[in-house]
Amino acid sequence: MKRLVILLLLGLSNIGFAADTPLSQTEVYSTNYDARANIPTSLTREKAIRQIPAISPGEYFVPPDVGDIPTSKFGDMVKLGRNIFIDTQHYAKRYVGNGLNCSNCHLQEGRKAYAAPLWAAYPMYPAFRNKTRDVVTFEARVQDCFRYSMNGIAPTLDSPEIKAITSYAQWLSTGAPFNKELPGRGFARLGKPRDPTPVNGEKLYKENCASCHGWDGKGQKFSHRDGYMFPPLWGSDSFNHGAGMSTVKSCAQFSKANMPLGKGWTLTDMEAWDICTYIWLQDRPWDPRFGWFFNIFAPPTGGN
Repeated sequence: MKRLVILLLLGLSNIGFAADTPLSQTEVYSTNYDARANIPTSLTREKAIRQIPAISPGEYFVPPDVGDIPTSKFGDMVKLGRNIFIDTQHYAKRYVGNGLNCSNCHLQEGRKAYAAPLWAAYPMYPAFRNKTRDVVTFEARVQDCFRYSMNGIAPTLDSPEIKAITSYAQWLSTGAPFNKELPGRGFARLGKPRDPTPVNGEKLYKENCASCHGWDGKGQKFSHRDGYMFPPLWGSDSFNHGAGMSTVKSCAQFSKANMPLGKGWTLTDMEAWDICTYIWLQDRPWDPRFGWFFNIFAPPTGGN
């Protein structure tokens, strides 16, 4: 017991010494320096993506047709990127830890407005992300999709998978202006008349979502091949707690414009919030940014 008290006192004295010792401006302690923690305060928060109205309702940027993919080495990489995007389970399986494909969230092969279309995202990078508190490239953003949405491992920046998806996104953006927000970018923006209720969300889920995603939220698999016809919304084969879609807000914004499938914009704003609050409360893979203690005992992030 006496040894334990001595060790605690020594530890506290070391902590106090470290806190009281300022870093010299002429010296850099690599082990103490955190670049992300030292970015200017004004860069730590940015406004959410704005919703830019379409000039003519229902009209958005039109990416090139698949038949227009060039016959060249670049075209081959674009084709590989498209294959990875719509069948990630087959073409990038080594980096995927669940049962999803990229196109489960980026609908219509990454073309659909308000379903995070690639043609609206690619021209806006490099960009600052509140999530990482850093300026990231498009390639680094794709890495995060593998880590969180696919609950897997981030491919290296020079991997064929990252090069191919980036090539596909660049090709879809052919003719789009750089560094200009386009109508249809990201997800829809919602009002929030009141606090959402999971009880109402469960009822609405069973009425609007369960026929495709299942009463247990674990999706429906294809009968003739691997993969899901309707993706799991929770459970071990779904995205993890670190994914953007795991937050109530992103889920509600996506659902408002796209769900039920083929009947987008039929849910009220409040119905989308209620349904996604119910989904948020379900079990899913851990957030890889945190250890087991936080994942078990702390409430999941993204609830508001």
